[in-house]
Amino acid sequence: MPAHILVVDDSPENLEILRVRLEAQGYEVGLAPDGETALARAAAKPPDLILLDVMMPRLSGLDVLRRLKTDEVLRYVPVVLLTARVETRDVVEGLDAGADEYLTKPYEHAALMARVRSMLRLKALTDTVRAQARELADQKAALAESNRDLESQVAVKAAELQRIGRLRRFLSPQIADLVAADRDDHSLLEPHRREITVVFCDLRGFTAFTDTAAPEEVVAVLREYHATVGQAVFHYEGTLEHFAGDGIMTYFNDPYPCPDHTERAVRMAFALRERVGSLSRQWDARGHSIGFGLGLARGYATLGQIGFEGRFEYGAVGSVTNLASRLCDVAQAGQIVVSRSVFSAVQTVVQARPLGNLPLKGFLREVAAFELVGMSEDRTGT
Repeated sequence: MPAHILVVDDSPENLEILRVRLEAQGYEVGLAPDGETALARAAAKPPDLILLDVMMPRLSGLDVLRRLKTDEVLRYVPVVLLTARVETRDVVEGLDAGADEYLTKPYEHAALMARVRSMLRLKALTDTVRAQARELADQKAALAESNRDLESQVAVKAAELQRIGRLRRFLSPQIADLVAADRDDHSLLEPHRREITVVFCDLRGFTAFTDTAAPEEVVAVLREYHATVGQAVFHYEGTLEHFAGDGIMTYFNDPYPCPDHTERAVRMAFALRERVGSLSRQWDARGHSIGFGLGLARGYATLGQIGFEGRFEYGAVGSVTNLASRLCDVAQAGQIVVSRSVFSAVQTVVQARPLGNLPLKGFLREVAAFELVGMSEDRTGT
């Protein structure tokens, strides 16, 4: 019997899109255009999973969630919140209200399906635990103490599974979905060699700013900056390797192949220049002179699981990451500086100007570099 999924969203277009995608995977789908309808339909036919929009008129998604968690039957139904709000406080509020997962719009189809499968496995586990608990409760009185111990152990294990699931939010979505995939083959986590496009970006004048600004203002600027960059990275489906202060590194074409990875990286770079440029003007109005630069390089790297037992990360190792960082170092505020390999891959879709051969720290020979000016509407290139 197919799993029954209740989709709640005040947008008819979103309801139809989710219905088509879920039914294509063989699920039975119920639709609710508002919170009150969702509660009524969930009570009439308890679903196996609820996909719940947060921003709805009259009764918000969080209000619906709180009512669900007070119902003796519906409290065990896993809930995935769907929202365009990505502030940390919004995530915390949703989790505190009892949400089991949190997915931001626009969401990628594979990521959505991975979370649906994960939550349905959790629901199946919860149903099994509850059925076992009811069965054990009917056993002889002599087993009562043993039953209580077993129920306690199962509850602790279920809580641990939920906690581990929520920790996936601290990983890049591509890596989290890879680790959580419903398969035993995690070979992509093992070291492998692949050509990638690396984007490195950081702020200009940030060190001087931190020397004079109050710590609270520094944190506020970083939060605005990280939120803006993070949204662009997720939108263009890049893999965020790390961010340290104002330095952020993203790469494309791993762990999942992307045939147009260099063009996608370049388009993200232009989007970042525009969005962070807007932020920079806001900072300037607050008296902070902070710019933004980017460096892009394309080449082969060794990628995979890095670290030690108890603390692993997924990262890229190779000269291509160093080159992107060094090109970012030489970029002035508002500049996108790229290597020859990046320019060669996208020269038919960009406007650029050569910067000549640049001496870069850590490289024995000078490196040919180009500044990307804009995208070519006529796709003729430079």
